Amino acid sequence: MKHSTCPGSIAPAFTRRGFLQQASAGFGMLALNGLFSSESSAAPHFAAKAKNVIFCFMDGGPSHVDTFDYKPLLKKHEGQPLDSRWLGRRTQGEGRRVWLGSPWEFKQRGQSGLWVSELFPHLAKITDHLCVVRSMVGELPLHGQQNLLLHTGRILGQAPSFGAWVSYGLGTENRNLPGYVVLNNDWVPNGGLENFGSSFLPASHQATMMRAKGTPVNNIVPGDAAATQRRKLDLLAGQNAAFAAQSSDAQAIEAAITNYETAFLMQSTVPDIADISREPEHIRNLYGLDSADEHQRLYATQSLRARRLVEAGVRFVEITCPSFDGNNSPWDQHGELKKNHAKNARITDQSVAALITDLHQRGLLDETIVLWAGEMGRTPHTPGVSEGAGRDHHVSGYSIFMAGGGFKGGSAFGETDEYGANAIVDPVNVHDIHATILHQLGLDHERLTFRHGGRDARLTDVHGHVVKPLLA
Repeated sequence: MKHSTCPGSIAPAFTRRGFLQQASAGFGMLALNGLFSSESSAAPHFAAKAKNVIFCFMDGGPSHVDTFDYKPLLKKHEGQPLDSRWLGRRTQGEGRRVWLGSPWEFKQRGQSGLWVSELFPHLAKITDHLCVVRSMVGELPLHGQQNLLLHTGRILGQAPSFGAWVSYGLGTENRNLPGYVVLNNDWVPNGGLENFGSSFLPASHQATMMRAKGTPVNNIVPGDAAATQRRKLDLLAGQNAAFAAQSSDAQAIEAAITNYETAFLMQSTVPDIADISREPEHIRNLYGLDSADEHQRLYATQSLRARRLVEAGVRFVEITCPSFDGNNSPWDQHGELKKNHAKNARITDQSVAALITDLHQRGLLDETIVLWAGEMGRTPHTPGVSEGAGRDHHVSGYSIFMAGGGFKGGSAFGETDEYGANAIVDPVNVHDIHATILHQLGLDHERLTFRHGGRDARLTDVHGHVVKPLLA
């Protein structure tokens, strides 16, 4: 995909536009064109069903057989050993393994009758909005590799993140805000910052981090008067443009100029969006901001900010999970499954359901895709049944869901076997999910490309197809 620029006629030298145009052959104009335009220079390939994505990242891997994939045989055969045919490179576990049933009851919910466990009482009330995929298949049962696969389409990273590709493809609807924001909780998931980076795409498409506690974005509060800042920024832009004229990597310098300009404009917008204190009390309580649990309040804060960000025109927003008990993969319960999955559900369930409900009642859900996904699932088996039993890493069959944005609400797609061990009907991989979400945004995943290393690179590489049955 190519981004068009239209410099126009040469402006007088005393204007800011003219200054950057004349300085060093006008390199600064490439960045400023997008900033001065009321619309992005990018455009969808075809009519879009959705405009924004909110990615609720469930880091560590929620257990599919304890949430959306009901397997009564696990309870019936709990404690019984399984043979090696149930194990493989896509599931963690060796030695003696036994089946482990779910400690939570499942019920069919809503008019659609989707199976959802009592672990998610709030999501259970809005199942008719959910499009559940029960046949996800990953590559390796390792957090770092699966995180990078989910975020960049590569198990080794070294590629732009999903959010960066969306920002590159569609730009932002609000020039005062970046196209891609990560609502973070002051920690970095396995796989590192590459999960949120722009790699070989211009740096202006990497994620802007907004934290839950303290100052949302570093250095966003101006230290000087706006006029003084403007003069400093113009001088810096001119110096950067002069350097770009002599550099072999002018694109990187142009991205830096764009980032400086965006940061300047963000000063007037970000503090207002981050301040949720002016939201009505019933909305704050809907998200769970009245909870006694600090972690739930943090997640509620970021979920409410996510709605405000897409409302303001940010294309891609990701919400990470708060870490507790020093666990940097919150849903990673090799032991104490019952205790800690319940804790994670208590932190996130109400806020995710509230986000979908709030978007729906504001008329925004039709144009916003909410993606709920971890990087993997959990094994339906364990070394031994006990009160503190847990589940290990598992990517041969697990569940995610989408809501809004033209996805088919109240539906389930694909199946795992009777124990939830392997996807056996309509397997879906991460590339397929990326391709399908891009499709809903009006982007053809095979045409959304960037020339790098002598080839046209794309998010889905040489993989992926649009899963049409997921769409309404």
